[in-house]
Amino acid sequence: MGIFSMNCRGPLLLYILLVSIVMSNTRALSPDGEVLISFRTTILSSDGVLLQWRPEDPDPCAWKGVKCDPKTKRVISLSLPYHKLIGPLSPDIGKLEHLQFLALHNNNFYGTIPPELGNCSELRALHLQANYFSGFIPSELGNLSVLETLDISGNTLSGSIPLSLGKLYKLSTLNVSTNFLHGPIPYDGVLVNFNETSFVGNSDLCGKQVNKRCNDGGGSASDSQGPISENQGGNKKNSGRLLISTSATVGALLLVALMCFWGCFLYKKLGKNDVKSLAMDVSGGASIVMFHGDLPYSSKDIIKKLEALNEEHIIGSGGFGTVYRLAMDDGCVFALKRILKMNDGFDRFFERELEILGSIKHRYLVNLRGYCNSSTSKLLIYDFLPGGSLDEALHERSEQLHWDKRLNIIMGAAKGLAYLHHDCSPRIVHRDIKSSNILLDGNLEARVSDFGLAKLLEDEKSHITTIVAGTFGYLAPEYMQSGRATEKTDVYSFGVLVLEILSGKRPTDASFIEKGFNIVGWLNYLVTENRQREIVDPHCEGVQPESLDALLSVAIQCVLSGPEDRPTMHRVVQILESVMTPCPSDFSYDSS
Repeated sequence: MGIFSMNCRGPLLLYILLVSIVMSNTRALSPDGEVLISFRTTILSSDGVLLQWRPEDPDPCAWKGVKCDPKTKRVISLSLPYHKLIGPLSPDIGKLEHLQFLALHNNNFYGTIPPELGNCSELRALHLQANYFSGFIPSELGNLSVLETLDISGNTLSGSIPLSLGKLYKLSTLNVSTNFLHGPIPYDGVLVNFNETSFVGNSDLCGKQVNKRCNDGGGSASDSQGPISENQGGNKKNSGRLLISTSATVGALLLVALMCFWGCFLYKKLGKNDVKSLAMDVSGGASIVMFHGDLPYSSKDIIKKLEALNEEHIIGSGGFGTVYRLAMDDGCVFALKRILKMNDGFDRFFERELEILGSIKHRYLVNLRGYCNSSTSKLLIYDFLPGGSLDEALHERSEQLHWDKRLNIIMGAAKGLAYLHHDCSPRIVHRDIKSSNILLDGNLEARVSDFGLAKLLEDEKSHITTIVAGTFGYLAPEYMQSGRATEKTDVYSFGVLVLEILSGKRPTDASFIEKGFNIVGWLNYLVTENRQREIVDPHCEGVQPESLDALLSVAIQCVLSGPEDRPTMHRVVQILESVMTPCPSDFSYDSS
């Protein structure tokens, strides 16, 4: 018996030792490190920044983007902006009790902002801007009593601004701009200290901070809070959540409807008023300026035709003015765009810029032939394109665009934009690339229109802006933040345009907004599910999987959150030209 006990004791002790070592290793990582590993597991894709986060480390203090208190080894900072992180934000982040700085901006996070962030009682700065967060602003953020900076701009957040944010008495920087927020801005507490710049881009917000009177005449949000407090009954809480969800969706849909309504209003109301003014414009000593002999008519003949225009000749209206169909006696047809003068210096500035635009000729750009100069307006004369706009072809006509036609339209738009960016002199940033600014000829070849007008009409004295209803879904995150347009903001808009052509859906289609996305967020979600091909229009015939993958790859690169990561339009054209060759497989989609 004793021999048996002695023989068994050795292996038993060895087994216990091995188990202890294994358990020791599994518990080697600190609690904060385990929280960050949980955070990492919800990240579905990135640029590789999280690959060095090793669970076998004793603490996360040497990990990329992580800072710890040198004495306690507790995590005090997590900073991972511009790393192409895709996925929801883990609620476990609220377990970082000593976190002081959280910066996850300019990534591709989606889903809701976790209310658990309100448990990070030492948090001083929270940067979540330029992502795809949806839902409402958690009222629990009002628990962050030492918070100094809160930036959640450039997302798709809806609902009202919680009253609890007014309790953040140390808050010195607040930015909730460019979301879908609505209702009164609370005027109690610290929120009274912030002006309109903290709230721009939320068309349905009202209150003293934005100089917009609310329907009830007040600036309080006491009757419009989203979530019901936890200490109320379960039925009320569930009903409240359903109401919040419904309200958020309805609010977003109402915003889209408002955009459409406002466009129709401009078209029908302002367009009609323009007709009366048009006859007055050209009858008071107007003159015609022609570029390079492009208009083989006398000024008298053109003015006579302008005087005859009426409401029946209106073919469009938008942020830049009313558009008419101008037909000459010889059968030639032109498009006439009427732009009002805004100030005394308008003439000299405008005419100098128009001379430049009139000199730009390219196969994939709409040709500016000349203009009529009157005392009250400029009447720009362009080539008329019988195919109408791409917006109409995609969304308003019963006849579906074949795959080859869509591919050719993408190529034409890319070449036109590449010419503006790289080859014309001076180089031009378009600033308002969208489907309604891509016109089609009789063969459905694409022409980029309205180039140069955004800069022309954003002269600081003119009070006209290119950020008008209907273009929100095309704007790059950094453009919404700073208002500064670059070639890379155009590239982003082009990427959205490609997705619109592939899917047949507008960037702010109701089906996306119901899920808390725009078209870019929807693409990112499909990519994480490896279902990116599902974005293609099911009614489109002749789809080629190889070229579809290549186009998706181009679009994904163009809509990256960091402008420095996006390709140039020259590079985009090179890739697209390869798609058109017999061997497009070299450019297949790469999820990394």
